[in-house]
Amino acid sequence: MSTPAPQPFDEHALRHALLGPAGRWARLDVVEETGSTNADLMAEALAGAPDGSVLVTEHQTAGRGRLDRTWEAPRGSGIAVSVLWRPEGIPAERLGWLPMLAGVALLDAIRAVAPDVAAGLKWPNDLLLGPDRRKGAGILAEMTPVSGGGPGVVLGMGINVDAPAGTLPETATSFAAEGAGVDRSELLVALLRNLAEREAAWRAAAGDADESGLRGDYRAGCLSLGSEVRVEMPGGSALIGIAEDVDPQGHLLVLEPDGHRRAIAAGDIVHLRPADRPEA
Repeated sequence: MSTPAPQPFDEHALRHALLGPAGRWARLDVVEETGSTNADLMAEALAGAPDGSVLVTEHQTAGRGRLDRTWEAPRGSGIAVSVLWRPEGIPAERLGWLPMLAGVALLDAIRAVAPDVAAGLKWPNDLLLGPDRRKGAGILAEMTPVSGGGPGVVLGMGINVDAPAGTLPETATSFAAEGAGVDRSELLVALLRNLAEREAAWRAAAGDADESGLRGDYRAGCLSLGSEVRVEMPGGSALIGIAEDVDPQGHLLVLEPDGHRRAIAAGDIVHLRPADRPEA
């Protein structure tokens, strides 16, 4: 039996659901194909695009992930979306919470749209799906230059929705591969609504992750905590330990075998022994 063709995004319906005072987004555009929604929205930010701009594409040909990795998906099989925020007055050291906030908002959306799919986060913001905890989505945040309407953050998300298991890397998965039939538009609307609500609460708290409730919700959804992990550092070094907690700055606290506790600000982690805790 042939797989039905994916339904394209309806730009008018998305705008109706997400724009205006109730939706909290200022602008939303859908394009058929582009290299990178983050790169496109970054260029628009430099041209003065407003706070709360959203760009969605049916097919992304040069998507980028953390640590300069590529992110690819068959046409119409996933969600590629970027948003622009201009959170004025937020201390720079708190902006690192935005990609983690996006991960929590994605968990919120999954609980609403696909509650039977086991889902959680790998620090800092990879989405893990299913009993084997394979990657189902990636998140990338980039600072805009100070010109073009003031500083801002462009945050991009790539989510595998309908991609069959055979089309994905061994370490990746999708909702379809996990046996869940998820409508892309329904998931996108739920994601952007939760993203707007989470960011508004965080911004109202001046970026304080504890006051806004973000840190507590992130810790509850982070599958890394309690796991034995290997942390691969940007400079090429690595360390092994137990991921104990996330501090108020969003750093991962790792307890090394010698009892030394280190705060990790950036790095790529591998779960060596998963925590004995329920998935979010």
